[in-house]
Amino acid sequence: MINTISPIDGTIYFTAEEHGPKDIEQALHQAKSAFPLWSNLSITERAKFITAFVEAIVEDKNDIALEITWQMGRPLGQSPGEIKGFADRAHYMIGIAEEALGDYKVVDAANPDKRWVERVPIGVVSVLSPWNYPFLTSVNAIVPALMAGNVVILKHSFQTPLVAERYAKAAAKAGLPKGVFQILHLNHKNTAQLIGDNRIDGVYFTGSVQGGVAVQNSLTNKFIPCGLELGGKDPAYVMADANLENSVENLVDGAFFNSGQSCCGIERIYVHETLYDKFVDGFVALTKQYKLGNPLDAETNLGPMVKTDAANYVRKQIEQALGKGAKSLVAESLFAASKKDTPYLSPHVLVNVDHSMDVMTEESFGPVVGIMKVKNDEEALRLMNDSQYGLTASLWANDMDRAIDLGRKIETGTVFMNRCDYLDPALAWTGVKNSGKGVTLSKMGYDHVTRVKSFNFRKGK
Repeated sequence: MINTISPIDGTIYFTAEEHGPKDIEQALHQAKSAFPLWSNLSITERAKFITAFVEAIVEDKNDIALEITWQMGRPLGQSPGEIKGFADRAHYMIGIAEEALGDYKVVDAANPDKRWVERVPIGVVSVLSPWNYPFLTSVNAIVPALMAGNVVILKHSFQTPLVAERYAKAAAKAGLPKGVFQILHLNHKNTAQLIGDNRIDGVYFTGSVQGGVAVQNSLTNKFIPCGLELGGKDPAYVMADANLENSVENLVDGAFFNSGQSCCGIERIYVHETLYDKFVDGFVALTKQYKLGNPLDAETNLGPMVKTDAANYVRKQIEQALGKGAKSLVAESLFAASKKDTPYLSPHVLVNVDHSMDVMTEESFGPVVGIMKVKNDEEALRLMNDSQYGLTASLWANDMDRAIDLGRKIETGTVFMNRCDYLDPALAWTGVKNSGKGVTLSKMGYDHVTRVKSFNFRKGK
C-alpha cells in the first residue's frame, strides 16, 4: 500500500494499492492486445473517445480541485485553474490532430510513381508524471499519444495518486476500449521494470534531472523514443525600457505561484541598473502582501510546499546565500505560518546575490528568488546562459525587435516577452541542456509520439 501524506496537516489523505510485477505483466498484455484495435480507428473516431475522456474529467472539476489541494498543497482558490488549463491543452491537441498526423506527399509531375510518408503510432507508451501540476504535465503526453493511435500506461507520483484514479475513471466513463488507457501505482524499482520491458515502445517523463537520468539508464538496451521534461532555473531580464509595474506584478506571481514549485517558474531575476532600485522596492512590497497558510482557507494565496524535506532544501539554499553575503528583504516573521521543519515556508527575496550561490544556479523549486543588478544586455545574456538548465527565459521590454535579437542568443527552449510561467499549446514545449529533450504540445508534439513510414509505389509494367 502507498500512503499520500497531505502537506496541509501531515495526515494520511489517501491510500492506494501499490502494483507489482504481476500487475505490470497484466497491464502490458492488455495494452498489446488493445493496440491493433485502437490504432486502426480513424482520427475522427479516436477524437470522439478522447473528447469524452477529457470532458469526464472536467465534469468533476470541483471535486478534483479539492483533491489536488489536499494532495500537494496548492491554495483551493487556484486549483480549479489547472482543470481549465488541462481542458484547453487537450482540446487544442485533439483539434490539430488531423492536420498534424496527415501524410506528407511527394508530388513530382515528371515521376509517375506514388510516394508518400505516413505518421504511424509507436505502440505501447508509458507516461511518468509528477505532482506539482499533476494534470497539466500529464495531459501534454497522454492526449497526443492516444490521438496518434498509441495505447498508454500512466504511472503518476505517489503524492498525487488520485489524479491517476481520476484518469482511469474518466477512461471507463468515456468507453475507451479495454487496455487503451491504464494506470499503475509503482515504486522506482517496478517503474524501471515497466519501462525496460521490450513491450514498451516509448517513454515520456516529467520530473527531476536525477529522475531523467534514471529513466535513460532503464532504456540503455532499447532504441525507443524517450521524452524528458526536466528541471529549470528560469531567468528573467528586466530591460531598461520595461514597464515597471507590469514587470513587478507578473514576476512576483511567476516566482511564487504554486509556492515556486514549477519547472518554468521564475527563479532568478536580472534588472537593468536604471530600474533596479524601483523594481526591487515594488517586488518586495507586493511579496509582503501574500498570505501564507492553510490552502483550504479562502484568504490563502500561498500554501505549503509539497513536503518538509522540499522546504528544508530551499531553507538550506537561503542559509548558504546569506552566509555568502546575500541579504533577505522580506522578513519571515511577517508570515506566522512559516515554521522550521514544516512544509510551510514564507516567500524570500534575496539581493546581493551572485552565481557562487546555489540559489542562483541550482534549481530551488520553492518560494525564493534572487535579484541581481546588470549594466547591459551583454551582462544579462552571460548570466542567463550561465546555467546547466534551459527551459524558459523571459524578457521584459517595449522594444520587440531588440528582445527578438536577444532572445535568439539565449540558450533555452522558450523565450517569453512580457510574460512568464505559461504554456501556449500551439507552441512547442521543449528544453535544452539539463532541462531535457523531446517536444510536447503543438503540431511538433505529434512528431514524438509517432514514427514515420515511407511508401514508394510503382506500377507494374
